[in-house]
Amino acid sequence: MKSIRPLRAVWFVLSLLASTAAGGAPQSDQPAVAGRKALDLLLASRFQEFNQLLTTEAKALLTVEFLQNRVGGELKGFGRMEEIGRPLTEKSGGLDIVSFPVRFSNTSINVQLTINASGQVAGLHFRPPDAPLPPAWSRPSYSKPALFRERQVTVGADQWKLGGTFTFPAGKGRFPAVVLVPGPGPDDRDESMYATRMFEDIAEGLASSGIAVLRYDKRTKVYGEQMSELAFTLQQEIIEDAVRALAVIRTQPETDPKRVFALGHSLGGYAVPRIAMQDGKLAGAIILGGNARPVQDVSLAQTEFLLKAKGGASANEQKRLDQMKAEVAEIANLAPGKDNPPVLLGLPSAYFLDLKNYNPAAEARRLAIPMLFLQGERDFQVTMEDFKLWKTGLAGDKNATFRSYAVLNGLFIAGDGPPSPAEYQKPGNVAPAVVEDIAGWISAQKY
Repeated sequence: MKSIRPLRAVWFVLSLLASTAAGGAPQSDQPAVAGRKALDLLLASRFQEFNQLLTTEAKALLTVEFLQNRVGGELKGFGRMEEIGRPLTEKSGGLDIVSFPVRFSNTSINVQLTINASGQVAGLHFRPPDAPLPPAWSRPSYSKPALFRERQVTVGADQWKLGGTFTFPAGKGRFPAVVLVPGPGPDDRDESMYATRMFEDIAEGLASSGIAVLRYDKRTKVYGEQMSELAFTLQQEIIEDAVRALAVIRTQPETDPKRVFALGHSLGGYAVPRIAMQDGKLAGAIILGGNARPVQDVSLAQTEFLLKAKGGASANEQKRLDQMKAEVAEIANLAPGKDNPPVLLGLPSAYFLDLKNYNPAAEARRLAIPMLFLQGERDFQVTMEDFKLWKTGLAGDKNATFRSYAVLNGLFIAGDGPPSPAEYQKPGNVAPAVVEDIAGWISAQKY
């Protein structure tokens, strides 16, 4: 499970990654010009005008109120603006990253703006003055842009509506289709992490192989503040939006509605049996590194692994670990109607109550659909222990296919040596074998 979010970013105000870029590429100086225009508005506290430069997805998060209260507050703390240096630029897929060194009276920072091909601002990120530009994502070799098209879609129509990207093969026809279901935390539709975009890799790879794909921003990404005020469960975090995305993909003219699959990664894979039950019409399901153990057990095991890997815990780390163990014990004692703690392990108690008797492998066995389970053997978060639990729970089930990859980590990217969070910071793409195996398995299904 990708629940170790503090490892993803340090010292930042906010980081909003664009979902996709429009076709075409700007001239070499256009990103810097567009970035400087946005920067000047931001530093002048002209937040209404800055907001108008944002992409639709960014506007939903960087509201004028948020800019005034949160971003404006940060800028005031930096002191008086004294100098803006020459920007650094970097390509990241179809996007441009423009980073301006800015000296204030109290500190110096880099203001990083992500600019799409239309010159709109898709992301804002404050970085330390000595931090280099983040490594850029590169399109994998199996992605063939000439073979697919993309368009933006909306998942849902209520207060929880989400932006999504539908990637589909070029040419005429009704194609098999997959909805990508994200893992834990505030994931964007690409499952962006440093210079990796796991879901963009998979979407473009499958679309290049004749399979349509829908991916969408997670509810906790777009509505994090609202979600934090609710006693939400896995239903609100993942399942409901996945079911709605499945409904959306079936309405696309390029999709064969009888050949629609769900692919869940990490916590999304854990949720797939419930998604399949609620949807009721899946042609099949794919679980990539999905945990079969309870969420709290996986979280505790991750923490213990990381502390052991660094050579032991400090006094403060040991204290936090002991507190975590105590909360895991409390989760085991949760009961409906009991005076339960409101929050455990950073989640509402209702979240764990809802999952108290959930056995995903047992639920998967009840599904009369083909299922493909893939696992990176170097994944230190969702481990081979989970993979074995799926295999044991589905032993003898002719619907289930299992494959593991010796050198792949939790992002299904190749690596070597002992696994660690540090390798998540390295640029990389989902291994070609994974995309090939998914595409081949889908193509082999009988309908």
